Amino acid sequence: MNQIDPGSSLPRRRGGLWHHLGFRRLWVGETISQFGTMVSQLALPLVAILALHASTFQVGLLAACQTAAFLAVGLPAGAWVERMRFRSVLIVNDLTRAALLGSIPLAQLLGVLSIGQLYVVALATGVSTVFFDVAYQSYLPALVDRTLLVEGNAKLQASESVSQIAGPSIGGLLIQALTAPYAVLIDALSFLWSAGWVSAIGVRPAKPARKPDRQLRREIGDGLRFVLGNALLRAIAMCTASFNLFSSMLFAVFFVLLARDLHLSAGVIGLIMSTSAIGGLVGSLVASRFAARVGQGPAIWMSAAVIGPFSFVIPFVHHDWTLVLLAVALTAMSLGNVVYNITQVSFRQGLCPPDLLGRMNATMRFMVWGTMPLGGLLGGVLGSTIGIRETLLVAAAGVSLAFLPVLLSPLRRMRELPSYEPVLVPISPV
Repeated sequence: MNQIDPGSSLPRRRGGLWHHLGFRRLWVGETISQFGTMVSQLALPLVAILALHASTFQVGLLAACQTAAFLAVGLPAGAWVERMRFRSVLIVNDLTRAALLGSIPLAQLLGVLSIGQLYVVALATGVSTVFFDVAYQSYLPALVDRTLLVEGNAKLQASESVSQIAGPSIGGLLIQALTAPYAVLIDALSFLWSAGWVSAIGVRPAKPARKPDRQLRREIGDGLRFVLGNALLRAIAMCTASFNLFSSMLFAVFFVLLARDLHLSAGVIGLIMSTSAIGGLVGSLVASRFAARVGQGPAIWMSAAVIGPFSFVIPFVHHDWTLVLLAVALTAMSLGNVVYNITQVSFRQGLCPPDLLGRMNATMRFMVWGTMPLGGLLGGVLGSTIGIRETLLVAAAGVSLAFLPVLLSPLRRMRELPSYEPVLVPISPV
């Protein structure tokens, strides 16, 4: 029997989602998981750089492995997830990532940790993340009313921003105290925590009925047609894909610059990343008001446009006062990125019919995250050939141009974006 969350009938009362028990549980679990993830995002490249003495190309390849799954299984994941219970998908993949990341400190303890294992863990956790993210973005509209999607995404993004502020600093200190391989254990434990809170959510939609004529190729095609057939979604996909390509190229060599070339400690690197994340927190708090003031469409292109110019600070950073300038630039980039993501993800969720949510999210993830492994690999190759700073400069130029697809689309002047309206079939009197 399907159970109803006691809070699911309360989303419209005063206080909104604060009174929604199911959302609060999802929020708590995801918040703790995000803290662990921030530790791991700092620790994994430092494991390669400091513990395994990996080359610039190997660090870039590791960055590519972390997102390769979005290119490899991104499209079919949507159709597969729609055949499952979203909540179960979240729990299983939380547990899977906990086990995979837990293998790194274990291997270090046994003296057998290698760059090959990091590649395997990065690839496998990437696959789990694909399924988790598709189910996660599809579960939220089933958990809360569609009119509260912006509020829900803003709260989730606020938690992510807070974790980005505290997580890297904590991670840097843990890496210095425990060494990078053992700091990854924190992320593994955070995924166990997340699984426990998601398990406590009472909203458990029934497993989708099996359709006798279902075909994976056709279901994937439906998702592609929905995204590619909509001019607004196409523009958003092109913008995000371009940004992710060049930002992945940038961050593939960013930690090499800080840790190897500038000889910064893990604690200082974590402090820089934490300071920059303040922009993300501010963005999560102002996104709704900013979109209401300038319009939803302009909010998308304006927030995307602000990111690029600040990225040009990164190639010129040295071990001096420019580190402060780097923190300011990363803060501004984080602010623009968060406002952009909240606005466009909420639009996508509100536009899509419920039975297409999984495939739409998977299609978008495939298109916009599928460029990330290419960017990571390209960053590793260029960093090994033309140099670290030159690669950062090329990446900054690409990031600066990424907003053009949304600027040149109808989004530029659309104050209110369309949303899905179910077709009501009138009932004829008998």
